[in-house]
Amino acid sequence: MIARPRVPETQVTMSKETEPRRDRRPLTEDEIRAYTIGEPKPINGRILIVDYDPRWPGLFRSEAERIRTALADKALRIEHTGSTSVPGLAAKPVIDVLLVVADSGDEDAYMPALKAAGYSLRIREPHWYEHRMLNGPDMDVNLHVFSAGCPEIDRMLMFRDWLRDHAEDRDQYARAKHELARQDWKYVQNYADAKTAVVEEILARASAARGESPPSTS
Repeated sequence: MIARPRVPETQVTMSKETEPRRDRRPLTEDEIRAYTIGEPKPINGRILIVDYDPRWPGLFRSEAERIRTALADKALRIEHTGSTSVPGLAAKPVIDVLLVVADSGDEDAYMPALKAAGYSLRIREPHWYEHRMLNGPDMDVNLHVFSAGCPEIDRMLMFRDWLRDHAEDRDQYARAKHELARQDWKYVQNYADAKTAVVEEILARASAARGESPPSTS
């Protein structure tokens, strides 16, 4: 799951139907149920965080090849994101994959091919950048689909690249994750939402270093 930032008014131009949320509050139970395809799966307990596994990049490459085979040139970009993409960072043992397509809201253009390859749609968020999330067919994979030009793409990749290159912030993020993982959560999304503050803090430093405004503040 993704920690959702507050999105500034000037970052995107969308219809009211697809306008993203602009607050940092956690998702409610009703929202989680509304966005989930099928019944949400509560964990009602702690989050499993494991030490970095050097096999994770290889698992991503295998998944990326599966996606390219299924979508061909409809897959505009495929990236390894999330904590498993950062060498040395402890993580949930789930491979996060970012897939960029022309229009993530146009499911007919890409979803049948992904389903034929074994993926199953689990999350549909029309009001948050038309985000879709699918699970993989034979290993723990969260496949996140966004449209080309979506600002969330730059945000995810900036966070990944900054953690790869800055050990101090990587360690801070790891400490925050371990502390939160020791608490009990109903849904994984609740845990993800609880990480928002530390993610925003680190992104602010990354943006400042690039001479930019933070991607999630107005």
